[in-house]
Amino acid sequence: MKKMIRILLALIGLGALLFLGLFAYVCIAEKSVPQPGPTDVMIVLGAQVKPDGTPSVQLEYRLERALEAYRACPQTIICCGGRAGQEPAPEGDVMRAWLIASGAAEGDVLAETASGNTRQNIQNALALLPRTPDSVLIVTSDYHLPRALMIARDMGLNVQGAAGRTLPEYWLKNHLRETLSWGKYLLEKVLGR
Repeated sequence: MKKMIRILLALIGLGALLFLGLFAYVCIAEKSVPQPGPTDVMIVLGAQVKPDGTPSVQLEYRLERALEAYRACPQTIICCGGRAGQEPAPEGDVMRAWLIASGAAEGDVLAETASGNTRQNIQNALALLPRTPDSVLIVTSDYHLPRALMIARDMGLNVQGAAGRTLPEYWLKNHLRETLSWGKYLLEKVLGR
C-alpha cells in the first residue's frame, strides 16, 4: 500500500512539474512573437460578447489591434466566432460591425459565425476565401497567440501574429486556462488527432 501511495505521489509531483513547465512556456512564448509584416488576409479570433451586444473588453483589445494592423496594411479581415452561452449575437457579426463602425471598409470585413474553437475559426475563415492566401495575420490575445499560430502552421499556413493585451486582473486565469489548452493541443498532436 505504501508503494502505491509513493507512486501516486510521484505521479502527482510529475504532473505538477509538467504543468508548471508548460505554464512557464506559455508566459515566455507570448513575449517572443515577432512584430508582423504585410500579409494578404487577417483572421481575428473571437472572444466574449456582452449581453448588451457589445464586445467584452478583451475582445475590444483584439479588435483595436486588428484595426491598427488594417490601417498599416489594408486587407481582407475575417472576424471569427460563433454564439456561445448568453451572447445575443455571434461574435463574428459583432466584431464585423465594430470594425466597420471604427473605419474599416465594409467590403474588406467578413464574418465567420459557425466556429467554436481556434481550429474551427481558422478552418472556417479559410473556407470563405476563393483560394488559400499566401500569408495570414492571426489576431488574438497575447496569451492565446502562440498556440493559434501553431495551429495555423499545422494547417500549412504561412502565418504571422498580432496580439491584443490582457487585463491584469484576468492574467492568471487566462494563462492557467491557456496552459490546459496547450496540454490538450500537445496530447492531441502526440495521439495524431
